[in-house]
Amino acid sequence: MTKELSRDFRTGYVAIVGEPNVGKSTLMNALLQQKLSIVTRKPQTTRQRILGILNREDAQIIFLDTPGLLRPKYLLHEKMIGHAESALADADLILVLTEASRGSELPHEVEELIGRKTSSTPLLLVINKMDSLHRPEILPVIESFAARGVFREVIPVSALKGENLDELLKTVVQYLPRHEPLYPQDVVSEHPERFFVCELIREKIFEEYREEIPYSTAVEIVEYKERSIGKTYIGADIIVERESQKGILIGSKGEALKKIGQLSRAEIEQFIDRPVFLELRVKVREKWRESEAMLKRLGYGGERHA
Repeated sequence: MTKELSRDFRTGYVAIVGEPNVGKSTLMNALLQQKLSIVTRKPQTTRQRILGILNREDAQIIFLDTPGLLRPKYLLHEKMIGHAESALADADLILVLTEASRGSELPHEVEELIGRKTSSTPLLLVINKMDSLHRPEILPVIESFAARGVFREVIPVSALKGENLDELLKTVVQYLPRHEPLYPQDVVSEHPERFFVCELIREKIFEEYREEIPYSTAVEIVEYKERSIGKTYIGADIIVERESQKGILIGSKGEALKKIGQLSRAEIEQFIDRPVFLELRVKVREKWRESEAMLKRLGYGGERHA
């Protein structure tokens, strides 16, 4: 490190948990001032915990964006809940995210996860989308959550508009342990480029397709060649569960897949900051969301929860 750290320097893991579509990924990206987690209007976009590191003069905050908490329908959903629980276990601080329009109630799945937490890890309640309510409307919500005695702090924010994020960060730092950085201070994540490439392709599928298609889809990088001259070559398989889904993704004369490729390539090039040749293929793997082997191969891993 190039400069001496303050004795009061703090470092810690901060898990962001909540139901689907409350803005967890938007919040982490806004706090980092960089896009690491993919964001769409559809719920259940995030499937794994995403690690993002914010380096400050006074702290290194290691955020863990987690999948939305939901009733599991597939083994994949159980794995997603497992990623959220793993983040809770590792965290020095937990941000429970809700949105202003829900009032002072948390979904059953969120209450259940909080209830299973056996550690003394502090909880902060973050009320997102505060701009959707007038101030007189949000004050009773804050007071109601504060009166429960579960949360150390209750902080309203707007992740999309960047409102009150400085106050949130100031509060987060206060609850982290005094410790030297755990990561080099020029690192923003521990995930490899391949991981983010998969996520960016999935994001475009979520944006372009409706109903079941996005949720039945996974992405696997099969080839990744960085070249000293010319474009980086990336070959990726889009995994679906049925032949009919394959036909929809490819489209007439391959036009639909070509569009996904063009949109994805633009995002990938911006992210890795170099030109890319992206080749996409669509493959059918029946019931992959219920296959332990396929989930492990695709990086979702873990064991089935009891």
